[in-house]
Amino acid sequence: MKTIALIAHDGKKADILQFANDNKKVLAKCKLIATRTTGKLMKEKVGLKVKCYMSGPMGGDAEIAALVANKKVHAVIFITDPLDAHPHDPDIHGLLRVCNVHNIPLATNIATAQMIISRKGLFSDEGMME
Repeated sequence: MKTIALIAHDGKKADILQFANDNKKVLAKCKLIATRTTGKLMKEKVGLKVKCYMSGPMGGDAEIAALVANKKVHAVIFITDPLDAHPHDPDIHGLLRVCNVHNIPLATNIATAQMIISRKGLFSDEGMME
């Protein structure tokens, strides 16, 4: 079973919820992990089973980065808000860096997230990861 991390900045929560609703069938087949607020919303608003870590500002981004570094995550969907400042920017950039270092598919917007889980993408039977 593939593991996917779901994270969204506050200004992008509605976007990731819409994405999850639109792709609920595919996401339900995955092991989902998320930072606290995103995960709680996924459970309550979409009905997906999600393991929640700390909120991003409290260290959740770093927790997920550690899982990526230990090869326990197959993809990260982190819908960022590029127009807003974030006090935990070092953790955010650390997570993005770890994904790039370990060649883990990373989406920072909905268009890329859709490509990752598409019929020919990562989570398909013909997907690129085992």
